[in-house]
Amino acid sequence: MKGSMSRKGNGYNNACIESFHSVLKKKFIYLETFSTWAEAKRHIFEYIACFHNGKGIHSLLGYFTPNQYERMYQLTV
Repeated sequence: MKGSMSRKGNGYNNACIESFHSVLKKKFIYLETFSTWAEAKRHIFEYIACFHNGKGIHSLLGYFTPNQYERMYQLTV
């Protein structure tokens, strides 16, 4: 599988991830100070795994969290 990449500075090809990056920056990155790159990566992973995927509902997913939507998908496959 090969990932799709758009032209530099063109967020229209992947609006969902661009929106997520915007929220991540506004609600998390800009509010924290990290000592090392490893610390930043760990905190970002925790934010995504615990808050975003566990508590953040999304209209695109029928107002379910990503974790809920994934569980429902796995039950239907």
